[in-house]
Amino acid sequence: MKIKEIIVVEGKSDTIAIKRAIDADTIETNGSEISETTLERIKLAQERRGVIVFTDPDFPGERIRKIIRERVPGCKHAFLPKQEAIALNNKGVGIEHASDDSIRNALREARQDFVNEEFETISWQDLIDGGLIGGNHARERREKLGTYLKLGYSNGKQLHKRLKMFQISREEFRDALQHVLKEEES
Repeated sequence: MKIKEIIVVEGKSDTIAIKRAIDADTIETNGSEISETTLERIKLAQERRGVIVFTDPDFPGERIRKIIRERVPGCKHAFLPKQEAIALNNKGVGIEHASDDSIRNALREARQDFVNEEFETISWQDLIDGGLIGGNHARERREKLGTYLKLGYSNGKQLHKRLKMFQISREEFRDALQHVLKEEES
């Protein structure tokens, strides 16, 4: 599998895992404090070849993703489910711990970040009504919904932003929520 876009990862271990799974170029942020030089490289990569942001499913990874989204709009984003990124010894979470298949699947499902204020978004009330915010099992439902929609795990506020950012339609949202609720019943 060859990927045209340049993949933004956090560090050398992630680059090694990516190159083990696919043929691709990477830019390493070297942690959550992204330098201006690195941001300029990401901007140039986005202009020339496109960028896929592929950070760890943890707080620092989300921080990096947010900074890039604000400074370099229009990138694609790939999400790795947390359970697929846990080290065998349970002492770490990261792309470097994922299987080659998990990495390939996450990159295959990368979603474009859109900035379209006219898009009809899922409302905060829709999330409450769906049992995704507040109440019992909200966290588990968000995790399953994020996995199903390939958006990764997020808290309620992040989920609301991601649904808008990736222009998830009401129909996609409704189908995904029904899938999650049916899975709960089984």
